[in-house]
Amino acid sequence: MLASLTIQNIVLIDRLVIEFKPGLCALTGETGAGKSILLDALGLSLGARSESGVVRKGAEQAQVTAEFEIPPAHPVFAVLAENGLEAESPLILRRAVAGNGRSRAFINDQPVSVSLLSAIGALLVEIHGQFETQGLLNPRMHKILLDDYAAKPEVFQAVRTLWAEWRKSEVALKALRETLQKAREEEAFLRQSLEDLDALAPEAGEEEKLTSARTRLMKRDQYLQSLGKAGEALANVEAAMGTAWRALEKLEEEAAREMVAGMDRAAAEIQEVISGIQSFSGDLEEGEYALTEIDDRLYALKTQARKHGCSVDDLAARRDEMAAALNALERQDDTLTDLARSVEKNRKAYIEKAGELTRIRSEAGRVLEKLVMAELAPLKLDKARFITVVEPQEENVWGPEGVDRVQFLIATNPGAEPGPINKIASGGEMARFMLALKVVLAETGAAGTLVFDEVDSGIGGGTADAVGERLARLASGKNSRQILVVTHSPQVAAQAQHHYVVSKSGDHEVRTNIALLPSAEERREEIARMLSGATITQEARAAAGKLLDVGR
Repeated sequence: MLASLTIQNIVLIDRLVIEFKPGLCALTGETGAGKSILLDALGLSLGARSESGVVRKGAEQAQVTAEFEIPPAHPVFAVLAENGLEAESPLILRRAVAGNGRSRAFINDQPVSVSLLSAIGALLVEIHGQFETQGLLNPRMHKILLDDYAAKPEVFQAVRTLWAEWRKSEVALKALRETLQKAREEEAFLRQSLEDLDALAPEAGEEEKLTSARTRLMKRDQYLQSLGKAGEALANVEAAMGTAWRALEKLEEEAAREMVAGMDRAAAEIQEVISGIQSFSGDLEEGEYALTEIDDRLYALKTQARKHGCSVDDLAARRDEMAAALNALERQDDTLTDLARSVEKNRKAYIEKAGELTRIRSEAGRVLEKLVMAELAPLKLDKARFITVVEPQEENVWGPEGVDRVQFLIATNPGAEPGPINKIASGGEMARFMLALKVVLAETGAAGTLVFDEVDSGIGGGTADAVGERLARLASGKNSRQILVVTHSPQVAAQAQHHYVVSKSGDHEVRTNIALLPSAEERREEIARMLSGATITQEARAAAGKLLDVGR
């Protein structure tokens, strides 16, 4: 519930702190006292549009703070968490408006966007007035109100899930068709390209390998010359070692024999090196045309890479992609058939569950009609008809909420064609229609505070009694709400549990004030004033006492 409202520098208000009570709270006062300013200030704290005109003359900025006491399980906390905000009760909504009309919003002193403030405010407070009955004027809200009343969340969730699955399969089918169409357009190109790549048989890492070989072969002549010199030098060494070996062999000493053995080992090593030189030279000589072959191979690989817009190393992967595309093309009929069957299966499941939702809405709508009609007669709308229309829409506007359009229609006179509420009903009638709906839908909706602005406009007597009785019922039933009602009706005010009076003071600088009437005597005086005007008579006081006795 709304625990308090602090207003600073709003129009005629310098600073005002209002502490609200649970139950039905009546706000009364003479015309022009500033009751609408209080509601405008509350609206600002809930995310309503700001204007520079709300800032009190001479002030730099206006500010309004609304504090709410709400249970831990309230859905508002889930919305805050989704937006990265940690909060707990009390929940404090604050709005600051500068002189140029720009504003800043805060929730528990954490800066937020005005759109988030508005979304949070809608979960905390509903404002219903002659010109703010958006729940009735907006057809989308009609569906939400009816669905809340039907209370079948598992069916609603199933429809949303089946819708998502149907859409997902349709997207997949469309993507496959586009891929296959592109493949058909490129089929000849793909087949020739695949044939060329298969003939070329590219391998990953081949370019680097060929480039290295090419570099080595380009230095072949230099290599052969160096190998020739090395071979010639080693041949000379080998001849010199032969002379040394023969000289040492003539010596019969043990040391000489060891030296001969060492020379034998050295000769073997030198011979092995000479053999390696001869083999390497032979390979280079036999590869006289290998450089041309390497250049041709590199040219062919790079040509294919440019053709397919990839690197040489990616040619093998590109080849596999083209093979897969052709394979898909060859079995396109089976794939398309399977996916089309999946789409139709999902569509059928969605339509079946959406049909169940339609039946639930239609049944709930019939019950809602009867209950609302029962509430209309005491509200001086006994000749009016309230009709809930649930009708299927064209497939192009189906969605996760089903296939229906839901609309609340009314006819205020017998024999008249029912039509949209905003085109048929007056401001006061709309507010009373909303009151009748809220009485019936008392168990639905997250908002713990309901504000009714002059819901009793244009009525009196027994009808005003009926309005007050229904407001009291909303405030004290099984699913009770905090009800704030701005009223000029003494019958409505007498039903309130708490009575606030809004007044103006000051000669040179007019200010708006609000006070909670603490005693039964003060309440009787205010209701007597509402009955008789400026001059309060004993008869008015007596009548006020009777109204208060009825209200209790």
